[in-house]
Amino acid sequence: MRLSLPFFSSAAAQKPLPGLVQGPQRSRMMEYDQPLVWVTVLLMLFGMVMVYSASIALPDSPKYAAYKNSHFLFRQAIFIALSLFAGLLAFRVPVQTWQRLAPYLFVGVLILLVLVLIPGVGKGVNGARRWLSFKVFNLQPSELMKLVVVLYAADYTVRKQQFMHKLTKGFLPMTAAVAVVGLLLLLEPDLGAFGVIVCIAMGILFLGGVNGIWFGGIAATLVGVFSMVILLSPWRRERIFAYLNPWEEGNALGKAYQLSHSLIAFGRGELFGVGLGGSVEKLHYLPEAHTDFLLAVIGEELGFAGVLVVVMLFYWIIKRSFEIGRQAIAMDLTFAGLAAKGIGIWIGVQTFINMGVNLGLLPTKGLTLPLMSYGGSGVLINCVGLAILLRIDYENRVLMRGGRI
Repeated sequence: MRLSLPFFSSAAAQKPLPGLVQGPQRSRMMEYDQPLVWVTVLLMLFGMVMVYSASIALPDSPKYAAYKNSHFLFRQAIFIALSLFAGLLAFRVPVQTWQRLAPYLFVGVLILLVLVLIPGVGKGVNGARRWLSFKVFNLQPSELMKLVVVLYAADYTVRKQQFMHKLTKGFLPMTAAVAVVGLLLLLEPDLGAFGVIVCIAMGILFLGGVNGIWFGGIAATLVGVFSMVILLSPWRRERIFAYLNPWEEGNALGKAYQLSHSLIAFGRGELFGVGLGGSVEKLHYLPEAHTDFLLAVIGEELGFAGVLVVVMLFYWIIKRSFEIGRQAIAMDLTFAGLAAKGIGIWIGVQTFINMGVNLGLLPTKGLTLPLMSYGGSGVLINCVGLAILLRIDYENRVLMRGGRI
């Protein structure tokens, strides 16, 4: 007797069984990290709006009398356009190429830092010589060094992995390289950039598995060096004392003038601010409102809510950097992983210092808010750094799909 079961019939055989995948399916994983792109663009555009708001009254002063009200807005828009283009080009460069070029880039930027100090070549502003003038634009090599030291420290850690627990072959050569950079930066002077670069290099070495005892010893030595630099410099010493008591009359009218007006701006902003464009402190009370103290204008016009949005966006970028780095290291891409985490350290440390200065948590330093403050070199290098981070994530995704880089 022959059984005829519907399950084995030809019609039933042509139907796919529930839960089984028929043929190749396209991965739902994005080709690249789109949220990272949009957060970066959002911060730059938000920064452009706030730069315009902070600088709109500057032409009223004799120093900027020849400028139009939209001068800084127009230039910042050009900076952002060029930065996005540079970021697109940087994204197309494979991570292996960045690793191969890292030592040469370090030497090249070191030469630029030397050129800055040559009279007639370097451009000085407000007593500091930090720029190279190319007529059309000014280049700040210290900004470029922040990115290059990320790549160089990551490459050095990979090349010297077997020596990282030894002082002479592992730790000291990198320390000497950073010391040379620090000496050149202190001659500009640019203590803030030196602090960021030291944090980047030390952070990458720590993540790369350097000996903990040597790391602690060098960290203590660096604290001593920074303390000596401050104690031996009268104007830095005065700035520290003014920072500790900004409301004393002499300090409020002198070294703590910027800090006191920054705190007043935050106080006026309260929870939701006085409204976009309504800042009073930007009306020639708060110096450098469109660069170093842009956050104070945000705090005054958009209040605690506006500042919180900025903090959360930067927190997301830093968190994402460490996630991408951890993912790369898990796939044995050590250079890529350390570079990604180094970019997170760079953005995080500079953002923390700028916000700390604006809020009176740290002494005044000439550091801009990444991606947002006015300035071509800073925005461009920040954008290139995040493009490299995006490339690292892109290559991670290609490998996870089973492809080849």
